[in-house]
Amino acid sequence: MRHTRRALIAAASLAALALPTLSHAQAYPSQAVKLIVGFPPGTAPDTVTRLVGQKLESGLKQSVVVDNRAGAGGQIATQAVAKSAPDGYTLLIGEVGSISIAPAAFSKLPYDPAKELAVVAEIVRSDFVLVIPASSPHKTLADLLKAAKASKDRVNFATFGAGTPGHFGADILADQAGFKVEPIHYRATGDAVTAIANGDVAAAFVSTGFASAQLKGGKMRALATTASARSPLLPDVPTFAESGLPKIDFSAWFALFAPAGTPAAVLDTLNKQAVAAVQAPEVKQKLTDAGFTVTGTSRADAEKLVKTEAPRWAAIVKQSGFKGD
Repeated sequence: MRHTRRALIAAASLAALALPTLSHAQAYPSQAVKLIVGFPPGTAPDTVTRLVGQKLESGLKQSVVVDNRAGAGGQIATQAVAKSAPDGYTLLIGEVGSISIAPAAFSKLPYDPAKELAVVAEIVRSDFVLVIPASSPHKTLADLLKAAKASKDRVNFATFGAGTPGHFGADILADQAGFKVEPIHYRATGDAVTAIANGDVAAAFVSTGFASAQLKGGKMRALATTASARSPLLPDVPTFAESGLPKIDFSAWFALFAPAGTPAAVLDTLNKQAVAAVQAPEVKQKLTDAGFTVTGTSRADAEKLVKTEAPRWAAIVKQSGFKGD
């Protein structure tokens, strides 16, 4: 009898301990959610964040506040979320640079994405286009590469920050085409665009959606895209594969992250709402028009993506010889 009574008391105690967790999961969300992005307003990551955030508000039935914490190629924002309470109220729209590239590129990275972040869902991807100043004498990719290989000096490529896909994309191209590159890192997107437009640099890799707007303004010329097929936004621009360089195939992916330790039930809720947000017809159309490919994956597929991308970019960083502080 005593043994049975002890067992019942123990079972009741365990049930009581479980109640707060269950209650918390069922109540989520009970307050506003902060959605942090590591790039300034008007940039491609900001566009994704605001479109997704607006739709998440209706799905979660709570306010979703976008918080732009620009700088260090998204690392400032990523660190902020990695160090936040794992309660589902501070989230990150993270991308390949701060998640998969930075750990291999920077020895003093103040966060560990593999240990401190939980990926919720991949939401979109963006390919890149190689652009040159409109004033450049080169008309084709072949023209640029011929001049680059003949040059005794390193070829200046603008980047939107050290450790970004455009940074190492330039290294990949230089390695494949046989020339030497000198990345010029700009802290602000606008500064990099100005440098390209003014002819201060020879070339740059920029996202397809962002490049489309700049190309229409006549500030730069597109030579090739990293996509597997021609972009609807740039139908006259060939892919690198078409141009004889099939290994230039990198892209940027964006995913929703929460701090590690966030309850699984909360992560499941966020995944469901995030996927619904990007698949909503009006949101999907706006993202497509902005140059993105909508994905909206399961948590399992997102985790597989992050695990696969880390060693891939680590190898690229190692080959480039880049060593960040």
